[in-house]
Amino acid sequence: MAAWGQRLAGVRGVLLDISGVLFDGAEGSGVPIAGSVEAVARLKRSRLKVRFCTNESQKSLGDLVRLLQQLGFDISEGEVTAPAPATCLILKERGLRPYLLIHDGIRSEFDQIDTSNPNCVVIADAGESFSYQNMNKAFQVLMELENPVLISLGKGRYYKETSGLMLDVGAYVKALEYACGIEAEVVGKPSPEYFKSALQEMGLEAHQAVMIGDDIVGDVGGAQQCGMRALQVRTGKFRLRVPDGEAGES
Repeated sequence: MAAWGQRLAGVRGVLLDISGVLFDGAEGSGVPIAGSVEAVARLKRSRLKVRFCTNESQKSLGDLVRLLQQLGFDISEGEVTAPAPATCLILKERGLRPYLLIHDGIRSEFDQIDTSNPNCVVIADAGESFSYQNMNKAFQVLMELENPVLISLGKGRYYKETSGLMLDVGAYVKALEYACGIEAEVVGKPSPEYFKSALQEMGLEAHQAVMIGDDIVGDVGGAQQCGMRALQVRTGKFRLRVPDGEAGES
């Protein structure tokens, strides 16, 4: 106990991943991970500041929060840092008109974005929309641009649903990067800007917060690179054996 006390000394806030930490998703629903509802409630009763950090890109922020509330979690939209709203701000600030390779579940987040005559590509966890036709369209848009811009809502390798492990957006991002000879701009974990934004919302410095997640690269590695402490839970996508190179990326 003393060792943990020393490791967490000075912590004033906790950042919580959602998928794989609070619940395992399913088609249109999900199942809370044992003890997670109670753990969030205890954190909310403590003196610690709490923020939820997610790369979720199959559900809108509103739909995600409503689902978590239905599952018993004490959570509101204002407590969540998510990539889709941040991406919309970037698009507006830079005058970008995206070709959207995204899931229908988050298309409403981009209702106010001009998508005519695309001058960039936004890619997210598109699920069944990751067809050859749609990937090839994204490739063609990028190749026709003098200065191609590829924005990705996260870069995870895989995630866990109740039915098992699911291939994530990162594999498709890598394909476009390779084919076009470019590097994607990541809006979401493990981007340093993502974590800095969450910390700013909490009013904390990096050394005052700890990130809790199931992804050794996106959650733990990304947080550590920003000067935060981080803990990996043995739920969600956690595996004792990880793919070659993944453990070294943190």
